[in-house]
Amino acid sequence: MSFDVDPQRDLVRITLAGFFAPDDVARFVAARDAAHQQLRCGPNAHATLVDMRAMQIQSQETVTAFQQVLGDPRQASRRLAFVVARSLARLQIRRAASERQAAYFTTVEEAEAWVTGR
Repeated sequence: MSFDVDPQRDLVRITLAGFFAPDDVARFVAARDAAHQQLRCGPNAHATLVDMRAMQIQSQETVTAFQQVLGDPRQASRRLAFVVARSLARLQIRRAASERQAAYFTTVEEAEAWVTGR
């Protein structure tokens, strides 16, 4: 898991890979909150790009945990894009993000162009 914050563009880039246990989701939330502290924009004014092409299929418990994270309106992005492989993981993130307006892409370039409006 890695975070790259671009305060000039109000953009948070997240890369997720592998398998997540519930404790990993808690670590993700802490890292995400730290990344949001680096932004200069107001709450919910940032954009987020999540590259999860290297993420494995997750347990139902982990999908539910991510669903709760994504459902928290206090940390919601104005735009949210996921870069996903064509696999079951794509279906899992769609289910986890069902409460959010999000877009799904197969390349980082397409996702970043959409999420930044360029």
